[in-house]
Amino acid sequence: MLTTTHQKLLVSFFVSVIAALLAALPFAAGLPGGFVLDDVPNIINNNMLELKQLSVDGLLKLATAPQLSGSLRVVPTLTFALDYWRAGSFDPATFKATNILIHALTSCALAWFFHALLLAASIPAKRAQWAAPALALAWALHPLQVSSVLYVVQRMQTMGTLFLVLALLAYLQARRAQIAGNPGRTGLLVSMLLWVVAMGCKEDSILLPAYTLALELTVLRFAAADTGLATRLRRGYLIATLAGAAAYALWVVPNHWHWEAYPARDFSTPERLLTQARVLCMYLWQILVPLPSHMPFYYDWLQPSRGLLQPWTTLPAIAALLALLGLAWRIRTRWPLFSSGVLLFFSAHFITSNVIGLELAFEHRNSFALIGAVLAIGSLLVHAAQLLHLKPATRVAACVALLIGMTSATLLRAHSWADKMAFARSSTELAPHSARAWYGLCMDYIEAGGEAVVENPNLDEAIAACTKGTTAAPYALNNSAVLIVLKTLRGDISPQDWKLFQKRLNTVSMGWENQRAPTIFAYYARQGIRLDKQEMLNAFATLSRRTSIAPFNSASIGYFIMNDLDEPDQAMPYFSIALNAANPMDPFPRQLANELRTKNRLDLAIEVEQIWKARFTSSP
Repeated sequence: MLTTTHQKLLVSFFVSVIAALLAALPFAAGLPGGFVLDDVPNIINNNMLELKQLSVDGLLKLATAPQLSGSLRVVPTLTFALDYWRAGSFDPATFKATNILIHALTSCALAWFFHALLLAASIPAKRAQWAAPALALAWALHPLQVSSVLYVVQRMQTMGTLFLVLALLAYLQARRAQIAGNPGRTGLLVSMLLWVVAMGCKEDSILLPAYTLALELTVLRFAAADTGLATRLRRGYLIATLAGAAAYALWVVPNHWHWEAYPARDFSTPERLLTQARVLCMYLWQILVPLPSHMPFYYDWLQPSRGLLQPWTTLPAIAALLALLGLAWRIRTRWPLFSSGVLLFFSAHFITSNVIGLELAFEHRNSFALIGAVLAIGSLLVHAAQLLHLKPATRVAACVALLIGMTSATLLRAHSWADKMAFARSSTELAPHSARAWYGLCMDYIEAGGEAVVENPNLDEAIAACTKGTTAAPYALNNSAVLIVLKTLRGDISPQDWKLFQKRLNTVSMGWENQRAPTIFAYYARQGIRLDKQEMLNAFATLSRRTSIAPFNSASIGYFIMNDLDEPDQAMPYFSIALNAANPMDPFPRQLANELRTKNRLDLAIEVEQIWKARFTSSP
């Protein structure tokens, strides 16, 4: 016969499983959908993921191969390959179904974590048993999660969150054991192992010690039955905090600080830090008022803060965040769950809202941060219910109503992801000034109609989308470049179209997307579209003048100019960039010289050889 403890554990298990199933259901509305944005380079164009046969050797080869997303993200990379093997192709429904499963598992683990945390905070066991899955569902069913779950490549983030939650659960159980007078060593060891796995998903999982510190400062209070252990905990965390602060000040800041704009960005470090105050307030608004209309997915339209009052919302945002942090610190002993939630939220954004030159905003950065937000908001709602003397039945009804509301919003948002064209249209509606949104809609029209050919039935719609994108996003070049291609194809290209592109190419910030724009011409010219030769040469020359072109890309431009435009003389400056970066064993210089000889350009072949020899000839 089961003991009372076992019965409670069994009930908690079934409740957490039910919570996981409920958490998965709304996201199924987003199937099959398509691949978007970073899915393309990291998954679709990643030949290493094409696992044809399941074998240990194949998986080991994949695990040790360099990846575009980073060599540390081994765990999600392996699951991408397994999805390809299961489907036999890059089937978006298969990949997204795995993401939904991971989300469900995280919801289940989170229910257990919240249960342990509530017990540690002296919440009665009966209340904790039902409050924990409710909090987990609030996290899982929040519409902000849609892009984390259905944006396939962000499995890196969601898998990291899964193992971080498991690591925190193990840590919490170990600490509760220490408070009860037991050693807790097994739990701490398991927590460390899970942390290693989490860091094999995404690098920001390194923040686990910050999360455990947040719990210690609020709920756990460095408590232990053994006073010596309690003292060692305080000293250990103090030393670790000082070491982390020193590493940040002496290594992170000097290596990432830019007084001028970051490479391929239009903002400096001070401007990024100012902007992140607005971004964090935006995230909090999206969390507090979870309407799909507040969540556009694309944030390339977001302009950086140039000063405390440029825009004016920068200073109030900083003040609001400081006030929230100050409040959480001040009431950490009276409202530990609220304070721990606030500290978890800010800790989760410590890397992405700091000095590293990442893009300004992405919704998936809230995958873990939302745990803290839900905990803090849940704590506030409980205190509000107590002040209003609400009856238990009323509290339950309000909780159910909130969950149903979030489920509806998530279902609505997920549904827009089910069809690639519907997603593209809704993205332009939610982010009308996003260059990426309009470019995505334009390219989806082209793809749906059979690529860039004059018979494409969607050609007019694609041109209309690129025209709107060119007007709505003057900071970007891709829409303007594709517009030139498509209007050339349709036969109504005008000098004004080229003039506008060349003008913007001379003035816009040269981020990586704008650097790529002129190469769009080379791609489509090779497809047979007769683009203006001189205008393309001018575009490449401007690109070379305004930014440092990578050697491989420079060689590609050179070959296009030499072979496709038949202008070997004008290709030489681009070849020179590649030649000056080649290593002694690189066959490229010899191959290029031979190709120039076959074109009867002995003078250029000799010039290539001279550049190559000069690179490895020591000065006298």
